[in-house]
Amino acid sequence: MKIGIVVHGPEIVDRGYALKIINLLKKFGEVKAKLGGTMGRVAVIDNELEDIIDISEKLMPSQSLKKLSDSDILILMNYGKLKITGHTFGKIVVERANIDKPIIQIERPGEKDGTIIIWNDNGSKIVKDIANYLSKELNLRIERCISKGLEIWENGKRVYRKVHGVDVGESILINGIVIGKANSNEVILVSENGKIVDIIGGELKKEGINKLKNIDLKKAVIKTGILRRHPTKPKIVIKDLNEGYVIFVNHSGEDVLKMIKDKDVICAITIGDDTTTVCGDILSRFGIKILGITDGDRDEILKNPTILNGSVIFLIKNIRDDDAGRILKDNIDLNKKYSYGEILNTVESIFKNNNVEYEKYCYKIS
Repeated sequence: MKIGIVVHGPEIVDRGYALKIINLLKKFGEVKAKLGGTMGRVAVIDNELEDIIDISEKLMPSQSLKKLSDSDILILMNYGKLKITGHTFGKIVVERANIDKPIIQIERPGEKDGTIIIWNDNGSKIVKDIANYLSKELNLRIERCISKGLEIWENGKRVYRKVHGVDVGESILINGIVIGKANSNEVILVSENGKIVDIIGGELKKEGINKLKNIDLKKAVIKTGILRRHPTKPKIVIKDLNEGYVIFVNHSGEDVLKMIKDKDVICAITIGDDTTTVCGDILSRFGIKILGITDGDRDEILKNPTILNGSVIFLIKNIRDDDAGRILKDNIDLNKKYSYGEILNTVESIFKNNNVEYEKYCYKIS
């Protein structure tokens, strides 16, 4: 039989369960695995699983399920922060995928509250056999979903969405952009006319809100806390490129991979503390340095991020990092190839000519 597997997020990969489960399922037939999410792609690279888990496309988990819908059975593996967040994730993904085929979700393997959920159970013997086999091998209970899924409602022009499993002090991300911080375990996002206007149980981060385009809370991807909790040793690439193109990233750092595809990139100019952290970590796996434009409001969304040696971080002192980024974008020719030294000198010259004050931090070249 054909078994389609969707691997979501870095945690299930970093803890070794993605590979273990894939190998277990080979007993039942031909296995094809695809990734859902971006930070999981970095984890696949670090764990050298690119030949086993397809990371060639940036796909949401529901899109990955659809891509594999010609399989006889589908597996969705995830390692949510809590049981409730994992079950909520599964319910939302399965509903968005809208596939009339059995899906076995493996959630939080190795944890006491880890579970297996059978979605779209058609009562077939093979589905039951596979679920029971995984239950025994992974020491997981087969349970029903405990979550209501997407909790969203409207009141007048305002749309409200509850966020599950939030800890006090955690960052809240919408579509990869940090838009606020939790002050409570009970957090509700509020939007009006496609804009986030409030966080009940939290505080807004204006810089993040300004970067968000029109938002539909029914479809938005919401994350909280650290994007990659247990990173393995990074697989750093050293690229021998004398000159190349410059890209600007001033929104979700997770989107940077599609910007470097099939393009000789010498450097990424990243606007914002969080964008710089995420981009620097991702791009180090592709041998691309960054010039980070920051103003010191970094949130803790990655543990021990890796920045490629030779990268430079500019801490802007007299204006916002977004404004400094706009000045650079207006004065740099993105259709021209640069050497790294040339683009670094160009940035400093532009800042000098526009009276932008900064402190410069260089990552030492080993």
